[in-house]
Amino acid sequence: MGAPGWPVRLEDGRVGLRPFRVRDAGAWSEARIRNEQWLAPWEGRAESQSPATWAERHSGAVFAAMLRSHRKEARAGRSLPLVVTYEGRLVGQVTAAGIVRGAFDSASVGYWVDGAHAGRGILPTALAMLVDHCFGPVGLHRLEANIRPENAPSRRVVEKLGFRDEGLHARYLYIDGAWRDHLSFAITREDVSGGMLRRWHEVRPGPP
Repeated sequence: MGAPGWPVRLEDGRVGLRPFRVRDAGAWSEARIRNEQWLAPWEGRAESQSPATWAERHSGAVFAAMLRSHRKEARAGRSLPLVVTYEGRLVGQVTAAGIVRGAFDSASVGYWVDGAHAGRGILPTALAMLVDHCFGPVGLHRLEANIRPENAPSRRVVEKLGFRDEGLHARYLYIDGAWRDHLSFAITREDVSGGMLRRWHEVRPGPP
């Protein structure tokens, strides 16, 4: 038996979510490398990890290893790593990771989008679909997103969707050579009983 809610394909207009596949390697590497200045300031890594260039961290070999890890974690029910597509093309990723069951029934969400597609409502739409899927078929109760205070574009995504600010985590993740503070945003199933995507449709200025 597979993990609840996995695999999954979701669509809302021109925005879609689906699992990663082998043939995404080229598009993923190209988008990530081209967006180094847009993404690198917010990307964490293990403090003990050997230094590597951004391009080295986004090679075809790295993608293959990432894909194996994604599939293993998804099948085990510990993660939901999904490609964000726009008109069928890979433009980003949303992930519910660190899924914990039992009395907690919670996970953390992370996301990125190609800077060329930022500001169009693509990422809020994708995250809203992920939230509804997590609170529906996956059966979770709470989702949180931890974001550096300086990362205004990422903060706007969760603020648009009504995640509440739950305070500061001091020295939370190792990013760019230091342990960085993060703001914690969260939402629970009761907060969006009618569905987050439906609520987003009601407030967004227009379709992405």
